[in-house]
Amino acid sequence: MFAQTYGNWELLLVDDGSTDSSTKIAQRYTEQYPGKVRYLEHEGHCNRGKSAARNLGIYHAKGEYIAFLDADDIWLPPKLEHQVAILEAQPNAAMVYGSTQVWYSWTGNPKDIQLDYQRRLGIQPNTLIKPPALLTLFLQGEAEPPGTCGVLVRRKVIEEVGGFEEAVRDMYEDQAFFAKVCLKATVFVESGCWDRYRQHLESCCSIANDKGQYHHELPHPAHRTFLNWLTEYLSEQGIKDVQVWKALQKALWPYRYPVLYYLLRPRHLVMLAKHLLKLIGRRTFPVRGRRRPHGFARG
Repeated sequence: MFAQTYGNWELLLVDDGSTDSSTKIAQRYTEQYPGKVRYLEHEGHCNRGKSAARNLGIYHAKGEYIAFLDADDIWLPPKLEHQVAILEAQPNAAMVYGSTQVWYSWTGNPKDIQLDYQRRLGIQPNTLIKPPALLTLFLQGEAEPPGTCGVLVRRKVIEEVGGFEEAVRDMYEDQAFFAKVCLKATVFVESGCWDRYRQHLESCCSIANDKGQYHHELPHPAHRTFLNWLTEYLSEQGIKDVQVWKALQKALWPYRYPVLYYLLRPRHLVMLAKHLLKLIGRRTFPVRGRRRPHGFARG
């Protein structure tokens, strides 16, 4: 954060009930940088989940723009300067994002370098996308939703859509938020990659995968919960767009007809068997995760 070439920022460290030394580390930064860094936590040092933590940071932020940086991830130095310039030049854009690097090589192991890759945009970059086209593409799998650390959002738009959905607590909370933004506002998809999403065994996704709650290519409970929430949200908002509803129904199909889904896709049946065997093996040696503060910054 301190390496950013853009200097007009504040950092809000949101402690979502951390159980390690994160609290002391965060408070030490607030003492060292009193004009730039603030420490926030829920009453009673409670753990309330990602959505509530992000909303707490947004509520206390002072800036016109909001960006998110979780404890695991990093921004490259030009991140804020570059994306602030885009939103300044694109007054109709509510949010800007580019590709995110999925980052294995942070370990320093030369073998991990070949595992690094950039998430697929699936969209012509440097383009303004009007609502609700992006949500349709996300649901269809034609485009990947942005990484949370890869976006810069206008604060007024976050307030207009009601922030993060606290009912969607820990998994897919970012996609629920992006769905709300993409339904309401125009988004600029850029060509740059200014952030890295660190991969390790104590990440939320890895822990959820160990518990059988999450897998990128197989139907899983957290995804179904998100799709059920989205169904209710579209209805409440009176969304009539045929393409969005068609894409949503197709995304729900594996959960409504799971037997047919696997019978028609033998490769997924094999993947499911391998995933279950892997899950059984990992439960023999469970991985315990620790909660750490979430970071918020504004331009």
